[in-house]
Amino acid sequence: MTGIGWIDMGIVIFNYFILVFALSIMSSYLILAFISAFSLKKYLKKNRFVNYSILLSLPDCPKVSLIAPAYNEGMTIKENVLSLLAIQYNNFDVIVVNDGSKDDSITILKESFDLFETNQEYNAAIPTKEVRGIYRSSNLAYSKLIVVDKINGGKADALNVGINISENPYIVCVDVDCIMDKDVLLKLAKSVMEESKKRVIATGGVIRIANSCVIKSGKLIEVNAPSNMLARIQVLEYLRAFLLGRMAWSKMDGLLIISGAFGLFDREIVQKSGGYNVKTVGEDMELIVRMRRYMIENKEEYSVKYIPDPLCWTEAPESYSILRKQRSRWTRGTMETLWIHRRLFLNPKYKILGLLSYPYWLVYEYLAPIIELLGILITVLFIYFGILNWTYFFVLILLVYMFAVLFSFLAIYTEEATYKKYKTYKDFFRLIFAGICEPIIFHPFTVYAAIRGNWEKIRGSKGWGDMTRKGFVKKENS
Repeated sequence: MTGIGWIDMGIVIFNYFILVFALSIMSSYLILAFISAFSLKKYLKKNRFVNYSILLSLPDCPKVSLIAPAYNEGMTIKENVLSLLAIQYNNFDVIVVNDGSKDDSITILKESFDLFETNQEYNAAIPTKEVRGIYRSSNLAYSKLIVVDKINGGKADALNVGINISENPYIVCVDVDCIMDKDVLLKLAKSVMEESKKRVIATGGVIRIANSCVIKSGKLIEVNAPSNMLARIQVLEYLRAFLLGRMAWSKMDGLLIISGAFGLFDREIVQKSGGYNVKTVGEDMELIVRMRRYMIENKEEYSVKYIPDPLCWTEAPESYSILRKQRSRWTRGTMETLWIHRRLFLNPKYKILGLLSYPYWLVYEYLAPIIELLGILITVLFIYFGILNWTYFFVLILLVYMFAVLFSFLAIYTEEATYKKYKTYKDFFRLIFAGICEPIIFHPFTVYAAIRGNWEKIRGSKGWGDMTRKGFVKKENS
């Protein structure tokens, strides 16, 4: 075969590979969306009119510890702790772990909640960094609050401290910058109590974006689409991920991640699995995979559940520099988890985890940005040598763009047809406009951040990076 023949064959193979890869991604998204829609409809039919407050009178509701690690959260920590304490539930306490903050977080906590240092002994069942002090409040209104001050060791280490201190059978790990719905623990408790055949080892819920929302006394009282375009696009991203993605994986029993911002765990199984891994920045995903492996390898029946209700609201990055650090860290965390648990890959012993979940994450979550970058570089070479089929190129770009926009519209429609948190036409059209702009101004940046994450991992970077927060919109008491 001549040199030109090889080049022509290479071009054809490249074109078909990119087309098949793009179609496979779109097909997988549509399949997951279909399964999610079916599951969401069934869930709403069963739970839409449930009076969760009835659970408050039940003596056998599971006892829960809310564990919130905090590092340099002085801007929002008072409102966030108030939000946690305002949750409607009887059998719970709140453990805030100050992870060696360099700002005034611990001072704000002491002054805001009348804290005094206790003589409580710290039992490190899971090894952690040194604990400097354990505090409780002298104000009976905050009797459920425990504050721990420790030497900085990272989020995973702070969570392990909270797990060591907790005496309850269930823990709920949350980001301290989150605002919780008041009935969040009631909904989590219901999901645990209604499962009689299997042990519920973890339950996750939907995370929403709180930028431009109004907060009063630690409670979310007004939901608005973010005024910042970058945060607004992340609203769509979260809607797609939680409503059209994780619901499906939960239905198929293949969920590999419970968001680090919010999740309930069986404390005993967490401890038997070794607690959070302090050597990874993707500790939330890695723990779930390890817990599931533990249950399978010990031949124990278990369940990982998912609640599609919007239970937790968090502040999204509004600058590209902060967002880049977050997404690069997510990539490094994914790389670490996939490598640590590489034994799962196509291993029938782990059922759907090994045969579907792990390969999906490997190809479509981790490798996709790399494949996309290689595709861009090869396309540039084709342009340079004048061998690019421009008609094929523009048709493919238009196909991908239209699918991305329509899939965002589907996520908006799903939100409007279910929970309808965005009630004004202004918010609706803001989200529509964000969906139109996202493939152009946001997706290329996430690809860059993912590639940067790969490079950081190769260089041995282990840090989280500073996540500077703007703070929530507050409404004073009238």
